[in-house]
Amino acid sequence: MKNLTLIVSLLAFITTSCSGTLPVSNQIPVIGQSTTSPSEARLGFPPTREVYEPGELVDYVAQSGDTLPSLASHFNTSVDEIRAANPIIPLDATTMPAGLPMKMPIYYLPLWGTSHQIIPDSHFVYGPVSLKKDIGKVITNGWLNNYREPRPEGNLTSQQIITQVSQHFSVSPMVLVLFIEGLYEGTTNTTTPDTEYLFGYNNPNNKGVYMQLVWLANELNNGYYGWRGGTLKEFEFPDGHIERPDPWQNAGTVGIQYALSKIVDYDTYQYLVNEGGFSTTYTNLFGDPWADASIHIEGSLQQPPMALPFSAGKVWNYTGGPHTGWGEGQPFAAIDFAPSGVKGCSNAEDWVTAVADGVIVRTGTGEVWLDLDRDGLEQTGWVIFYLHLSNIGQLKAGQKVVTGQNLGLPSCEGGTSTGTHVHIARKYNGEWILADSVLPFNMDGWIVRNGSQAYKGSLVRNSLVVTASSKAEGFSAIEADQ
Repeated sequence: MKNLTLIVSLLAFITTSCSGTLPVSNQIPVIGQSTTSPSEARLGFPPTREVYEPGELVDYVAQSGDTLPSLASHFNTSVDEIRAANPIIPLDATTMPAGLPMKMPIYYLPLWGTSHQIIPDSHFVYGPVSLKKDIGKVITNGWLNNYREPRPEGNLTSQQIITQVSQHFSVSPMVLVLFIEGLYEGTTNTTTPDTEYLFGYNNPNNKGVYMQLVWLANELNNGYYGWRGGTLKEFEFPDGHIERPDPWQNAGTVGIQYALSKIVDYDTYQYLVNEGGFSTTYTNLFGDPWADASIHIEGSLQQPPMALPFSAGKVWNYTGGPHTGWGEGQPFAAIDFAPSGVKGCSNAEDWVTAVADGVIVRTGTGEVWLDLDRDGLEQTGWVIFYLHLSNIGQLKAGQKVVTGQNLGLPSCEGGTSTGTHVHIARKYNGEWILADSVLPFNMDGWIVRNGSQAYKGSLVRNSLVVTASSKAEGFSAIEADQ
C-alpha cells in the first residue's frame, strides 16, 4: 500500500514543570502505511472493552517483566486480590514468568485505549535484540544517510547520534529510527526536513536531531517505566483527550504511545498506534518483531550480591534517593552517595569502588559501565552504571575488576551535578531496574526505598534506617561494612 503523508498541526501545550511553557507548533509530516485517513481509522479503533463487573476474573498471560504491583495498577485491582485468584504464585515472587496463564480481577475504567501491540519490550530497550539489528543498513537510502551534526566531540553522523542516545537512555536504536522514519521518512526520503525541532519540542536548548532525540528518548522512557512500575495510568493530549493504556498492554507499546501523545494530535495518534501504523513501519524497517520476541526479563529474576560503592570502613552520605537513571523523570533507577566532608565540587580522596566482580565495558565523561557477566556487552546481563567519576585515575574499558576495587574518584564530571558524588544504577538485559521495586537495589543488605518524590527516600537494613539528604546531614551517613 502507498505511503500517505499527513500534515499534522501540533497544538501548543503548557507544562507545570519548572521548565515553563513548551510551545509546540511545527508542522510534522507523518508517514503511514495505509491510505486510510486518521478519521476513518478512528471509527474502528480502539477496540471497545466490555464493562466488567467489579472484581470479575479475566484471562491474562504474563508478559516479560510483569510484576504483581504493576499488574495490580494496570487492572485497577490489588496484589492481594491477584494472589487470591492465583494461589500458585510464590510469596517471594519477583518478576512473573512470561507465558504464565493468570486470572486477573479487573475493575473497569473508561477510556481504555487500543489493545494493539506495536513491538515487544525486548525491541524497545537497548538489550540483546539491539545486537542483531544493523541500523547502518537501514538508513542508507534516506536523508539520515548523509546527515551530519556538529557536536562537542566532533561532526557526528546520524548513526553515531542514534547510537549515543540509545546508549545513554538504554532505548533501542530501532525505536529511534522508527520515529524518524514514521514521522519524517528518514530512511526513504532524501530531502532533509526543514526544521531544527524534529519532534516539535521547541526548546532552544534542543535544536538539531541529536537533542530532539534526547527529548524523545526521555519521553519514551517516561512512558515505558511509568507503565512498568505501575505509576502511569493515563496521559492527556494537547487537545484535552485522555487515554488510559489497555490493561493488557506491554511496556514497549505504552512507551511509544506516550511519546506519540506528546508529538501528534489525537486522530493521528489513533492511526499510528493501531494496525497499519507504526507496527507496520517497524516491520518494514526491521522485520516482524513478534517473530523475535525474546524474553529479556525472565521469571523470578534476582539481583546478584552487591556491596556499597565505597571502601570498607569508610563513611559516606546517602545524598540522593531513587531518581532517574539518565535524563529527567523515569526510570527511578539511580541513587547517589557522596564522601563525608566534601563541599561543593571540591576534590575527594575516597574512591568509588566496584559493587561486584566484572569488567569495564564502556567509559565516557564521568561514566563507567561495569559488566557483571563479563561478556563485554552492555546490552546483556547485569550492568552497573556509575556517573560523575573523575577522569583522573578512572579505569579503562576492558579492565577486569573485583568487588571493592577502586574505579575512580567521585566528582562533578559528566551529566549535571551540584556537588561531588557518585550516581549509580542497575540495568539487566538493557532494561533499567527500578531502585525500589520487587527487585530492590540491595547493597550489603541495605535495601533502597522510595521517598515522596525524586531524590527522597531511605536505605533500610533490618531495624536501621538511613534517610537521603542532599545536604549530607548526619542522618544520611552510612558506613561500609569492614
